[in-house]
Amino acid sequence: MKIDIAGLPFIALAAVPAAVSASFGAFGVALALLLIPVAVALFFRDPERTVPQEAALVLSPADGRVVHAGPARPGEAPAGAWKQVTIFLSLLDVHINRTPVGGLVTKVDYQPGRFVAAYKPEAHQNERTEIWLDHGGVPVVARQVVGVLARRVVCRVRAGDRLEPGARIGLMKFGSRMDVFVPESAELRVHQGEQVRGGVTVIAVLDRPGQ
Repeated sequence: MKIDIAGLPFIALAAVPAAVSASFGAFGVALALLLIPVAVALFFRDPERTVPQEAALVLSPADGRVVHAGPARPGEAPAGAWKQVTIFLSLLDVHINRTPVGGLVTKVDYQPGRFVAAYKPEAHQNERTEIWLDHGGVPVVARQVVGVLARRVVCRVRAGDRLEPGARIGLMKFGSRMDVFVPESAELRVHQGEQVRGGVTVIAVLDRPGQ
């Protein structure tokens, strides 16, 4: 199983209690404590995905549960007219983030903010990073949002990068949410409560395929 490099310090730290117990000869306790670094490693797992390649498809940027799918909620969206899909990632979900569409990264905008529980609507005021994509002339925005436990967003793309659909763009540590904003003309393909998989589940279809 592939583990994201960002998880290595956390896994090492989580293994310390087991190592200390083993050094004192408490091998049974050490064995039980090994469950902690294993659990942390699972959080940072990075599975391979078979990504659909059709240009008009907008893919889920993360694993998790859809908590909103419809017109953009007032005060949450960037300026303009958008539809919005919001995905909540639990501690058990894969936390690798992927681009919802291929295209050119035109802007990456980091904003400091609060640490409200990620499943709440007001979490859009939390610390976040917005990634703006030009998908053959169609704008799409992916937003990484921290939560109560997720205190750091890792974004690995920058303006000028060209991305393939479903490409890895970063991760969020220990519970969080992702928003995707697409033009109003797009057709949403998911609904509230649905479980989605990053880079696999189609969440919307654009009316003008990117080239």
